[in-house]
Amino acid sequence: MADRNAPKLSKWPFYLGDALLLGVAAWIVRQSHSPLGPWPLFFLVTCAIVGAWVSVTPFLVEYRATLKFAEADSLTTVVKQINDLRAFTNQISFATAQWQLVQEQAGNTVKTAREIGERITAEAQAFSEFMRKANDVEKAHLRLETDKLRRAEQDWLQAIVRLLDHVYALHQAGLHSGQPVLIEQLGNFQSACRDATRRLGLVPFEAKPDEPFNDTSHQLADPETKPQVGACVAETIATGYTFRGQLLRPPLVSIKPPAESALDTDAQLLFGQGTLSS
Repeated sequence: MADRNAPKLSKWPFYLGDALLLGVAAWIVRQSHSPLGPWPLFFLVTCAIVGAWVSVTPFLVEYRATLKFAEADSLTTVVKQINDLRAFTNQISFATAQWQLVQEQAGNTVKTAREIGERITAEAQAFSEFMRKANDVEKAHLRLETDKLRRAEQDWLQAIVRLLDHVYALHQAGLHSGQPVLIEQLGNFQSACRDATRRLGLVPFEAKPDEPFNDTSHQLADPETKPQVGACVAETIATGYTFRGQLLRPPLVSIKPPAESALDTDAQLLFGQGTLSS
């Protein structure tokens, strides 16, 4: 705000009035005889007092005007401060309203986030339950398919084993026939069949003649028959099989009595000595 000055009062009329009054006082003193009488003294004092009052009046008026201006300036400053305070109060009210709005929006955001979190949790649980059920169904389906494959594999193995058993029986019949050409043809046929199954992991094997009988690696046609101690294998009736390194079935054999086994052993020893001596 621009500085304002109180209006200046012209002082020369007051000085002139004061001079006139002093002049009147001096005239009264000259015209009066000493000692002064009451009335001359009264007028003399009155002229002096009025002259003094007239000379001081402009200064009093200027002081009062300056005081009024100062009060007006102070009042203006107070009004301005009040206006500033009112504007600041409005700003505070606006900021408070904005803060309440932000708080409400934050509360709504938190509520929405909580609802979204609960919805996500529920959906995750539902998805986990769905995946668990689907996994159980898939496991059951895979278990069923595995069981089917195992049964199919067992059926396939049984069928191949039966075919190989028939091929072995046919080869044994050819050996007993004594015809070399037939024996050779049946031997080649059996070898071809065994090579084909060997590629699939099914390997047939025979028990060696005169091999000591073992319950774990041999079996008899009659499971209830108990062989005597020292019994040996006479011949292989049906071959045994291994599938992928695991024993599938031990060979079916016939056994010799212990006496025949001992005679065969002695004969083999004698034959071996005779061969060495010759």
